[in-house]
Amino acid sequence: MSHAPEQPGRLGNPNLTLRDDPRADPRMIQAMEQLGLLEAPPIPISAESGIDEVLAFCDMAEEGYEMLNNTVTSNWPELTGVVRETAVIKGIDNNDITLYIHRPERHANQSDEKLPGILHIHGGGMVLMSAAGSIYDRWRGDLAATGMVVVGVEFRNGGGKLGPHPFPAGLNDCASALAWMNENKASLGISGIVVSGESGGGNLSLATCLKAKQDNKLTAIDGIYAQCPNVSNRYLDKDPALPSLFENDELGLSCSMMAALFKLYDPEGTNATNPLAWPLHASQQDMQGLPPHFISVCELDPLRDEGIAYTRALVEAGVTASCRTINGVTHAGDISYRAAMPEVYEASIRDIKGFAESVCATSVSD
Repeated sequence: MSHAPEQPGRLGNPNLTLRDDPRADPRMIQAMEQLGLLEAPPIPISAESGIDEVLAFCDMAEEGYEMLNNTVTSNWPELTGVVRETAVIKGIDNNDITLYIHRPERHANQSDEKLPGILHIHGGGMVLMSAAGSIYDRWRGDLAATGMVVVGVEFRNGGGKLGPHPFPAGLNDCASALAWMNENKASLGISGIVVSGESGGGNLSLATCLKAKQDNKLTAIDGIYAQCPNVSNRYLDKDPALPSLFENDELGLSCSMMAALFKLYDPEGTNATNPLAWPLHASQQDMQGLPPHFISVCELDPLRDEGIAYTRALVEAGVTASCRTINGVTHAGDISYRAAMPEVYEASIRDIKGFAESVCATSVSD
């Protein structure tokens, strides 16, 4: 007599901890233990928390995450062969936006060489963190080292030191950075533009593309590469069609915390189903004609299934789209645990480079 296999994660065991999850990469577990992430204290906010409480937590959490990222990156190999520049542009809301530009050193001295361009949008749920942070600075540098020009945008956040600026402030800043890159292709020495980001940056990457279509500026984008994007806005009222919200809740990322933090992105809740705020609500008409997309998700991430669902919706709309799942890791684990799992980190870098080369190839040959 056959038995149905046990359901994974917290679907099979509601009390499962990350330490005991048989799917978890043991190297990641060891790294998290060394960083004190397996025994983290309870999160002091929930979906019932008021805006002021969430703003205060956001300030505290941002400082803690930045310190953690500094610790994580402190023992990474030295980056060589990459130069950094900054630029300040005026946004569509007439605000100043800082851009951080990474390019190969050889490219800085060969203006006739055309490389793929990446507009990188950092994570933080659209409400915290900074493009200047150590882990994002290094991510852009490692992408640039493969032979690309990478521009990081310091967009306004819903909270933290770059907030509080609710939706659509951050999205407008990303759209402004895209327009600047497109207008300055020649001086940047780029053959095309891929918009890429992780977590909240994945949301904003997808939303930037949807906005570009609405604004008749879609020709500026050659492709989208989104990593573990949060796109459903179903973290309080979990959608059964997205089982990873149940399966992986509290395994490194909490749905309750996300529901609280995202109050800062849309305080009045008036954009709960706006696809520019939450791209999974985009219609087929919204998606038709979009450039190629690639979405990367993590096996132990509550957000996993919404990234997969968005990919499927793109395909149904006739968009060239693919998806991969990185097994054994939590939310954005391919970026965070480089020292423990260098080949996982490097695989994501190579994948973005390969995607960018493929979608920017037409521009190279022009």
